[in-house]
Amino acid sequence: MRVGVHINRFDHPGGGPAIGPELAATGAAAEAAGVRWLSVMDHWFQMEFNGGAEAPMMEAYTTLGYLAAHTSRVRLGALVTGVTYRYPGLLAKITTTLDVLSGGRATLGIGAAWYDREHHGLGVPYPALAERFERLEETLRICLQMWDPHSDGPFEGRHYRLAETLCVPAPVSSPHPEIMIGGGGERKTLRLVARYADACNIIPSSPEEMRHKLKVLRGHCESVGRDYDGIRKTFVYTGEHTTTGDLDACLRDIEGYAGLGVDTVVLAPRLPGTAAWMERFAAPVVERLAGLD
Repeated sequence: MRVGVHINRFDHPGGGPAIGPELAATGAAAEAAGVRWLSVMDHWFQMEFNGGAEAPMMEAYTTLGYLAAHTSRVRLGALVTGVTYRYPGLLAKITTTLDVLSGGRATLGIGAAWYDREHHGLGVPYPALAERFERLEETLRICLQMWDPHSDGPFEGRHYRLAETLCVPAPVSSPHPEIMIGGGGERKTLRLVARYADACNIIPSSPEEMRHKLKVLRGHCESVGRDYDGIRKTFVYTGEHTTTGDLDACLRDIEGYAGLGVDTVVLAPRLPGTAAWMERFAAPVVERLAGLD
């Protein structure tokens, strides 16, 4: 089982000027520790559980571009992009740019969006849930069309209309940047994973819930004729042990997911800086989980 790390706080004691150097150090420390994935939230306001809207929050793709310049191997993505935050054609272009500049290390992590406060706060339309899922499916179709060298438009959907789906330069990743859909909704989200995604990301409460969600995903794959084994399975470990530093307790929790076919566990420490934590905590986790599947 491989290890990823989700950076979710930016309230560095040194304030704004210290955030860039801390991120650069985090990227270097992640690669030294053997971490395979780095992600950030795609939000404009910080979450209530992490200090609330008055706490610092960085724009996701600018941050990922910065991390790309300070790393060379680790895969990069948002966990996950809200479909309402950017027009689909621009999102495909942004992801392609990250992929090109990182040498093919970009993942498009995407979901239906949910945080109404930041939409209303910054004046961004926030459609009803059913419409957000319709927009999510159209966005996935648009991105795949823009990444198809033999199809440059137009696109006619219910919510989006593009006259030209040009994307030059093309992504470095072949055939396109990895698409990861976040969420465990059994009727819509996992169906979209089966149809469009290269990877899924689930936040389970237990190994039993993860097993159930993957069973549902397998059923959707069978319905659409998709190879279930071809989808990379990832989950976020939300236990407090990553933050408190209880390495053995964290590993005991994660080992419960062995045998489920999980490729990557994403650790999400609620810390204002993770560079030193990478060596102290993430590196031993990488070593201990290397033979676990």
